[in-house]
Amino acid sequence: MNRNRMLAGLAFAVVCALILAIFVFREFKQATAPRPVPKMGQIVVAVGALPLGTRLEAKDLRLMPWPEDAPVEGMFTRLEDCENRALITSVAENEPILQAKLAPKEAGAGLAATIPEGMRAMSAAVNDVVAVAGFVTPGAMVDVLATGASTSNGGVTRTVLENVRVLAANQRIESRNGKPETFAVITLLVTPADAAKLAMASNAGKIQLALRNTLDSQTVSPPPVLQASIFGVDAPPQVERHVSAASKPVAPPPPPGYDVEVIQGSKRETKTFQNPAQAAGESNGQPTQNR
Repeated sequence: MNRNRMLAGLAFAVVCALILAIFVFREFKQATAPRPVPKMGQIVVAVGALPLGTRLEAKDLRLMPWPEDAPVEGMFTRLEDCENRALITSVAENEPILQAKLAPKEAGAGLAATIPEGMRAMSAAVNDVVAVAGFVTPGAMVDVLATGASTSNGGVTRTVLENVRVLAANQRIESRNGKPETFAVITLLVTPADAAKLAMASNAGKIQLALRNTLDSQTVSPPPVLQASIFGVDAPPQVERHVSAASKPVAPPPPPGYDVEVIQGSKRETKTFQNPAQAAGESNGQPTQNR
């Protein structure tokens, strides 16, 4: 009886070991089996970093292997499809050239090719401090503040443009007072109406740029700030007291009293009587003249 049990247990152990060995063998076989290689195509990429407005040439482009089962919308597979077209945004090295990054074929090259239809590019010269100390770069979003003189309220600062994109930022050297000074020339993408506002602000006053987060597109429309609200000084208290005291009406002096001559036989005597209004003034602290 014990012999049969031992044989049954041994047979069961052999079967379990055989099943486990088959499972391990299959797993190792699948792990070591070569994976299917995806079918590769080609995509056009930039050879190096290219700035906005560059007209693409054959030397600026190359083909890179790309899986055909992972296409990118707007990608190109031939170099000639991208040649002689301008970039409307800067690209990095080995970055795919997509349809959305290229201007139309008839748009030409340079800055003009980056201007969307219905928009305008306008430049304004500012110093480094006004240009947010060099942090205003192409693609940044800024607000334009103008400071000028008001006919009724003195100086005033007003936000004339909000959420404006910077197309280009260059430097220019001018001679002022016999000394060379470096100015930043900022080119902004604006509507025709905003271009007129920017021209007026640049010629009639001083402009300053306020850098903003590119994700913040909210229009705030802040109220204008008057110079008097910041640098205005109230009149001293003593001046106000002096003015208020001088403006008080002065009460007229009370009418004088009157004299009565009294004759008693051969005796003559003069008596002075107060005027009723004079008596009222004396009760208010005003002295009465006696004769």
